[in-house]
Amino acid sequence: MKKIILAAVLIFSAGAFVTTTTTSCTTLATSDLGLAVIKRVLTGGVNKASGIFSNKQAFLQNDLILKALPDNLRSVYNTLDRIAPNLTTKGKEYVAETAAYTVNISTPILNNAINNLNTNDVTRIMQGGDGIATQILREKTEIQLVQAIMPKVDEKLNEFGIVRTINTALQGNSLLGSLLGNQSSTGAASNSLSKLASEQMVNGIFYIMADYENQNRSSILGAFNRSGQ
Repeated sequence: MKKIILAAVLIFSAGAFVTTTTTSCTTLATSDLGLAVIKRVLTGGVNKASGIFSNKQAFLQNDLILKALPDNLRSVYNTLDRIAPNLTTKGKEYVAETAAYTVNISTPILNNAINNLNTNDVTRIMQGGDGIATQILREKTEIQLVQAIMPKVDEKLNEFGIVRTINTALQGNSLLGSLLGNQSSTGAASNSLSKLASEQMVNGIFYIMADYENQNRSSILGAFNRSGQ
């Protein structure tokens, strides 16, 4: 009888060990493997965005950067097209040149946020759809990014002289006066244009990252599938 009881205890203990080990492995895979793959994909997206931002022509020709235009800045360009088309071209080119100066500011912010993703973020990503990892990163960094790069954008746009040039060309235009804030001062116009350009850049970063994430979603799903094995 004692042998039977001892055997039962051993079998029960072994079963408990297997169950615990399996659960631990799944948890480990989800937190370590899954998180590592997510970080690698997001870092790849950051690198892709940085490469585009560092290249003026790549920035100007990228459809996702064009899509990232805030409505007010799009209205500025559309109105400029009617009264001073050359300024539209110059404005876009100067924004593209300015973008290169923001890479060293935005990249560390994004990489720090990626390194600080946690298991709760992984759970959301497991349960989410396309672009969810980028969306989570955006929630964590968007405001900080705009605030961080805007001073550099303002500095470079004023250095290039595009704000003053546009401001002068648009005197008396009530629509653009409102959009750029040039009803009161060049400084206000600069601040407004810089904010819109900064928003375009931040939007562009996340559009590029989401596109990269979706192209590499199979890597994330593969990691989660391995987690469940």
